[in-house]
Amino acid sequence: MKIHYTLASSPLGRLLVAATDRGISALYLGEGDAQLEKSLQKEYPNAEISRDSKKSKNLAVWVHEILAHLRGLEPHLDLPTDVQGTAFQRRVWEELRRIPSGDTRTYSQVARAIGKPTAIRAVARACATNPVSVIVPCHRVVREDGNLAGYRWGLNRKRALLEHESATAHAKDVRAAGV
Repeated sequence: MKIHYTLASSPLGRLLVAATDRGISALYLGEGDAQLEKSLQKEYPNAEISRDSKKSKNLAVWVHEILAHLRGLEPHLDLPTDVQGTAFQRRVWEELRRIPSGDTRTYSQVARAIGKPTAIRAVARACATNPVSVIVPCHRVVREDGNLAGYRWGLNRKRALLEHESATAHAKDVRAAGV
Protein backbone atom coordinates (compact mmCIF):
# COMPACT_ATOMS: atom_id res chain seq x y z
CA MET A 1 0.00 0.00 0.00
CA LYS A 2 1.42 3.39 -1.02
CA ILE A 3 0.23 6.33 1.04
CA HIS A 4 1.05 9.98 0.46
CA TYR A 5 0.22 12.58 3.07
CA THR A 6 0.30 16.26 3.77
CA LEU A 7 -0.08 18.45 6.82
CA ALA A 8 -1.97 21.73 7.11
CA SER A 9 -3.30 24.17 9.66
CA SER A 10 -7.03 23.96 10.27
CA PRO A 11 -9.56 25.61 12.59
CA LEU A 12 -9.13 22.58 14.88
CA GLY A 13 -5.32 22.55 15.00
CA ARG A 14 -2.92 20.64 12.79
CA LEU A 15 -4.46 18.38 10.18
CA LEU A 16 -2.87 15.32 8.57
CA VAL A 17 -4.55 13.92 5.48
CA ALA A 18 -3.17 10.76 3.92
CA ALA A 19 -4.39 8.96 0.83
CA THR A 20 -3.86 6.24 -1.69
CA ASP A 21 -4.96 6.73 -5.27
CA ARG A 22 -8.32 5.16 -4.29
CA GLY A 23 -9.20 7.46 -1.41
CA ILE A 24 -8.37 9.00 1.92
CA SER A 25 -6.85 6.55 4.36
CA ALA A 26 -6.26 8.89 7.31
CA LEU A 27 -7.57 12.20 8.58
CA TYR A 28 -6.03 13.13 11.92
CA LEU A 29 -6.31 16.22 14.09
CA GLY A 30 -3.72 17.25 16.65
CA GLU A 31 -1.31 19.81 18.00
CA GLY A 32 1.95 18.76 16.40
CA ASP A 33 3.11 17.29 13.13
CA ALA A 34 5.42 14.69 14.71
CA GLN A 35 2.59 13.20 16.80
CA LEU A 36 0.30 13.01 13.75
CA GLU A 37 3.01 11.40 11.60
CA LYS A 38 3.70 8.85 14.35
CA SER A 39 -0.02 7.98 14.46
CA LEU A 40 -0.02 7.43 10.69
CA GLN A 41 2.98 5.08 10.91
CA LYS A 42 1.27 3.16 13.73
CA GLU A 43 -2.02 2.89 11.80
CA TYR A 44 -0.32 1.64 8.62
CA PRO A 45 2.92 -0.09 9.72
CA ASN A 46 3.34 -2.05 6.47
CA ALA A 47 2.57 0.81 4.07
CA GLU A 48 5.06 2.74 2.01
CA ILE A 49 4.42 6.25 3.37
CA SER A 50 5.75 9.51 1.96
CA ARG A 51 5.06 13.15 2.69
CA ASP A 52 4.38 14.46 -0.76
CA SER A 53 0.91 15.53 -1.80
CA LYS A 54 2.02 16.05 -5.40
CA LYS A 55 2.44 12.28 -5.90
CA SER A 56 -1.24 11.72 -5.18
CA LYS A 57 -3.46 12.88 -8.01
CA ASN A 58 -6.34 13.83 -5.69
CA LEU A 59 -4.84 14.63 -2.28
CA ALA A 60 -4.58 18.41 -2.75
CA VAL A 61 -8.22 18.60 -3.91
CA TRP A 62 -9.42 16.49 -1.00
CA VAL A 63 -7.48 18.59 1.54
CA HIS A 64 -9.00 21.73 0.05
CA GLU A 65 -12.52 20.26 0.47
CA ILE A 66 -11.81 19.15 4.06
CA LEU A 67 -10.49 22.59 5.02
CA ALA A 68 -13.51 24.24 3.37
CA HIS A 69 -15.76 21.95 5.43
CA LEU A 70 -13.94 22.78 8.67
CA ARG A 71 -14.29 26.49 7.84
CA GLY A 72 -18.05 26.15 7.28
CA LEU A 73 -17.95 26.56 3.51
CA GLU A 74 -18.72 22.95 2.57
CA PRO A 75 -21.57 21.46 4.66
CA HIS A 76 -21.33 17.87 3.44
CA LEU A 77 -18.21 15.85 2.74
CA ASP A 78 -18.64 12.98 0.33
CA LEU A 79 -15.05 11.95 -0.23
CA PRO A 80 -13.77 8.48 -1.12
CA THR A 81 -11.98 6.52 1.57
CA ASP A 82 -9.48 3.68 1.43
CA VAL A 83 -9.31 2.27 4.95
CA GLN A 84 -8.69 -1.07 6.57
CA GLY A 85 -11.36 -2.45 8.87
CA THR A 86 -13.42 -5.44 9.79
CA ALA A 87 -16.81 -6.03 8.19
CA PHE A 88 -18.43 -4.83 11.43
CA GLN A 89 -16.36 -1.63 11.52
CA ARG A 90 -17.22 -0.91 7.90
CA ARG A 91 -20.94 -1.30 8.65
CA VAL A 92 -20.64 1.15 11.55
CA TRP A 93 -18.62 3.63 9.47
CA GLU A 94 -21.17 3.46 6.64
CA GLU A 95 -23.96 4.15 9.12
CA LEU A 96 -22.06 7.13 10.56
CA ARG A 97 -21.85 8.66 7.09
CA ARG A 98 -25.67 8.57 6.96
CA ILE A 99 -26.00 10.88 10.00
CA PRO A 100 -26.83 14.34 8.64
CA SER A 101 -24.58 17.25 9.53
CA GLY A 102 -25.98 19.02 12.56
CA ASP A 103 -27.55 15.83 13.96
CA THR A 104 -26.31 13.28 16.47
CA ARG A 105 -27.09 9.66 17.26
CA THR A 106 -26.43 7.59 20.34
CA TYR A 107 -24.23 4.52 20.29
CA SER A 108 -27.33 2.37 20.84
CA GLN A 109 -29.15 4.04 17.92
CA VAL A 110 -26.21 3.23 15.64
CA ALA A 111 -26.14 -0.35 16.94
CA ARG A 112 -29.86 -0.76 16.19
CA ALA A 113 -29.48 0.84 12.76
CA ILE A 114 -26.91 -1.78 11.71
CA GLY A 115 -29.06 -4.61 13.09
CA LYS A 116 -26.88 -5.31 16.14
CA PRO A 117 -28.83 -3.75 19.04
CA THR A 118 -26.66 -5.30 21.76
CA ALA A 119 -23.35 -4.30 20.16
CA ILE A 120 -23.19 -0.85 21.77
CA ARG A 121 -19.64 -1.24 23.08
CA ALA A 122 -18.47 -2.61 19.72
CA VAL A 123 -20.01 0.42 18.00
CA ALA A 124 -18.12 2.69 20.42
CA ARG A 125 -14.91 0.82 19.61
CA ALA A 126 -15.51 1.16 15.86
CA CYS A 127 -15.96 4.90 16.38
CA ALA A 128 -12.74 5.08 18.40
CA THR A 129 -10.74 3.29 15.70
CA ASN A 130 -12.11 5.30 12.78
CA PRO A 131 -9.02 6.49 10.86
CA VAL A 132 -10.84 9.10 8.77
CA SER A 133 -12.51 11.36 11.30
CA VAL A 134 -14.69 14.15 9.96
CA ILE A 135 -15.26 12.24 6.66
CA VAL A 136 -16.71 9.36 8.66
CA PRO A 137 -18.30 11.57 11.32
CA CYS A 138 -17.79 9.58 14.51
CA HIS A 139 -18.02 12.90 16.37
CA ARG A 140 -21.79 12.79 15.74
CA VAL A 141 -22.22 9.86 18.13
CA VAL A 142 -23.00 10.70 21.75
CA ARG A 143 -23.91 8.90 24.94
CA GLU A 144 -27.49 7.89 25.70
CA ASP A 145 -27.89 10.93 28.00
CA GLY A 146 -26.74 13.26 25.21
CA ASN A 147 -23.36 13.97 26.79
CA LEU A 148 -20.16 13.72 24.84
CA ALA A 149 -18.09 10.58 25.20
CA GLY A 150 -14.54 9.88 24.13
CA TYR A 151 -13.14 11.21 20.90
CA ARG A 152 -9.77 10.20 19.54
CA TRP A 153 -8.84 13.84 18.91
CA GLY A 154 -10.18 15.23 22.20
CA LEU A 155 -13.58 16.23 23.53
CA ASN A 156 -12.92 19.91 22.83
CA ARG A 157 -12.55 19.14 19.11
CA LYS A 158 -15.65 16.93 19.19
CA ARG A 159 -17.63 19.74 20.86
CA ALA A 160 -16.31 22.29 18.35
CA LEU A 161 -17.25 20.08 15.38
CA LEU A 162 -20.78 19.51 16.71
CA GLU A 163 -21.32 23.18 17.53
CA HIS A 164 -20.02 24.22 14.12
CA GLU A 165 -22.24 21.72 12.28
CA SER A 166 -25.28 22.66 14.36
CA ALA A 167 -24.78 26.37 13.63
CA THR A 168 -24.25 25.69 9.92
CA ALA A 169 -27.38 23.50 9.75
CA HIS A 170 -29.40 26.12 11.64
CA ALA A 171 -28.24 28.90 9.29
CA LYS A 172 -29.20 26.73 6.29
CA ASP A 173 -32.68 26.14 7.79
CA VAL A 174 -33.14 29.88 8.37
CA ARG A 175 -32.14 30.65 4.78
CA ALA A 176 -34.48 27.94 3.47
CA ALA A 177 -37.35 29.38 5.50
CA GLY A 178 -36.67 32.83 4.03
CA VAL A 179 -36.18 34.43 7.43
